[in-house]
Amino acid sequence: MTSLQQDILNFVGRDGYTPLKAKTLGKKLGVKKKHFQEFEEALQDLIANEQLEATETGKIKAPGQKHGLQGILRKVSTGNGYVVLHEPKPADLTQDIFIDARDLGDAQTGDEVIVYLNNRRKTGGQRCGRIAEVVERATNRFVGVYFEEDGQGYVFIDGVNYEEAIWVGDPGAKGAKTDDKVVIEMIRFPTNAHVGEAVLVEVLGARGNPGVDTLSIIHEYGLPTEFDEKALNQARQQAEDFDKQTHEDRLDLTEELIVTIDPKDARDFDDAISLTRSDDGHFHLGVHIADVSNFVQPNTPLDDEAYKRGTSVYLPTQVIPMLPEVLSNGLASLQQGRLRLVKSVFIEFNKDGVPLETRFANSKINVKQRFAYEQVQHYLDNADARGEELEPAVAQILMDMQHLARTLRKRRFSAGALELNMPEVRLSFDDDGRVSGAFQAEHDESHRIIEEFMLAANVAVAQELNDRGVLFLRRTHGEPREEKLKLFREFVESLGLTLEREHSRHDLQKLLDQTAHTPLERSVHFAFLRSLKQAIYSIENEGHFALAAENYCHFTSPIRRYPDLTVHRIIDRLIIRGEQYKGESYEKLEKISTHCSTTERRAERAERELTKIKLLEYMESKIGSEFDAVITGVERFGIFCQCLEIPAEGMIHISQLGSIDHFYFERESHALIGKRTDVRLRLGSMVRVKVVNVDVDRRQLDMALLRLLKDQPAAGPKGKKKTSAKKKTPRKSTKKRVKRKR
Repeated sequence: MTSLQQDILNFVGRDGYTPLKAKTLGKKLGVKKKHFQEFEEALQDLIANEQLEATETGKIKAPGQKHGLQGILRKVSTGNGYVVLHEPKPADLTQDIFIDARDLGDAQTGDEVIVYLNNRRKTGGQRCGRIAEVVERATNRFVGVYFEEDGQGYVFIDGVNYEEAIWVGDPGAKGAKTDDKVVIEMIRFPTNAHVGEAVLVEVLGARGNPGVDTLSIIHEYGLPTEFDEKALNQARQQAEDFDKQTHEDRLDLTEELIVTIDPKDARDFDDAISLTRSDDGHFHLGVHIADVSNFVQPNTPLDDEAYKRGTSVYLPTQVIPMLPEVLSNGLASLQQGRLRLVKSVFIEFNKDGVPLETRFANSKINVKQRFAYEQVQHYLDNADARGEELEPAVAQILMDMQHLARTLRKRRFSAGALELNMPEVRLSFDDDGRVSGAFQAEHDESHRIIEEFMLAANVAVAQELNDRGVLFLRRTHGEPREEKLKLFREFVESLGLTLEREHSRHDLQKLLDQTAHTPLERSVHFAFLRSLKQAIYSIENEGHFALAAENYCHFTSPIRRYPDLTVHRIIDRLIIRGEQYKGESYEKLEKISTHCSTTERRAERAERELTKIKLLEYMESKIGSEFDAVITGVERFGIFCQCLEIPAEGMIHISQLGSIDHFYFERESHALIGKRTDVRLRLGSMVRVKVVNVDVDRRQLDMALLRLLKDQPAAGPKGKKKTSAKKKTPRKSTKKRVKRKR
């Protein structure tokens, strides 16, 4: 036995060891990259000789050793937590694992953890457990508000996951002043027994100053902002060389009628459309996508930057692009009246929307007409405006686009595609950059036209690559677990709705259509979303459940998504240039898929969180105002409501309801029920509320219930504005426990 094998056995055999994957085990043992192959060979010998075992998920353990379950921890405001287990998980565990606060150790929200089950169970049979190990931290950096007490510096971390202040040592580090937003790096995470310790690494500015909230989110989520100078120089060189090139090797479509349809405030333009109709009634759709692969070659500084970012991040007041702006807003962007390079997908459809033939080409185009969604909808609805304001050929292409998109959409839903109605919150800003209003973005027919054409192109590309047997990054959305759909059915039936067959796509979409644009929309559609698996990038062909597509990939947005760029490169080499090419190695694509799924989720969370913060800042000016609202969530401790006029969601704590009645929680009907009055506060109920407090740092909005609407009057309590948080008198210690006041 080699010394390396003995080291492995010693580590795996020690007390408290929890099974780890080979790569993680190697890191724990300090194996250098250049020696990793030697480590893997030693590991395989130990497994072959039955001195070690590998679990179904590839984790290494001693023979017969019990191993914990792995997942992501989510803490809640009570201090307890839940572990969301990774797939595949044991069939008997249909719910998340509950973790009591005393069993959390120093694990925090977002950490990947090992959990051991214990014998305790919650109401409804939910299993309980304890955290055995933190496998990987979600982050070591946090943003919060700085303050001083008794000659010591402290930081209250933003959000509700850290109730106690974190000690940062001597006051005034980095020039920090009380109420500054700062970035800290955790040295010791807090537990029930120990105060958290951190070092202050950057001061962002005074809380409430313009732009500080955006900086806070950028640092909280670790979003890269500055480009490497080598990548910038390469992008600049591409711009200088572009006009000198003739691009004669490309299909010339510069005289074709090609249009773009995008949001009126779009910063970059990925896609353009051409459409003709032949005498046999067939549609000939051209989807022309910015040819980013022409500018971003593999293994270059530009490619390294694009991969690191994975995606562009669209914050409410700022875009953090995946590519330098000379490309994302310039050379690669399909601007009207400019020669641009594209990858074209030509799809011929018969009159029923069945694709008959697909062709690919490297092309050059010159967009003849740029439309905003609002313009297109105006022209679709108004024949007179089309005739008076548009050239006949342009008016005709819009009508043909509408016709084809409707046909494709009908065919797609007949095949079992599903559509959730989850409107985005959009903000409007004044000249000083402060929020002046909020609304839910409309998704009308003009949006659906482009959506259908992009879906058609993505499916066509994935089908072609699949047929050729090449490895590529798919966009997958696996079948939901049976128990998840069963729980969803039980949920909607508790609301008085009917779902005859939870496995029937037709019945599911019927229910979603039935609740769309009703008070139950948010609750039902969000509950269905939670019952589904998350869409990810993967090499494995699991299909796309929501789209009812056997093969699907992302091809249409290479300016802002790295997976699309990888697909463009395959098309270029395999189909257009005709090379004998089987794609990148499985290992490399697996690494890219994991990384891009992670950066996508990071971007989505950052965008969502900053929108929430901006909306809360706006709602600070609405304290004392009354709104009609709909109940979107009911818990034992209170109800969540979303205002109708402004799409802000807040909570009414059950303690605020005492002047109406004493309420108890009925799980079966998702309702709080008054013991004396029998008043029922349930999902979808319409209420009149008053904004009583906004805490931007904790990202909370508190409301008071004034009355039930629709002839359900109730005398509501007079909400009082909460005072700012005060700190409890710290213990006699250098590092004191300083808690927020609830």
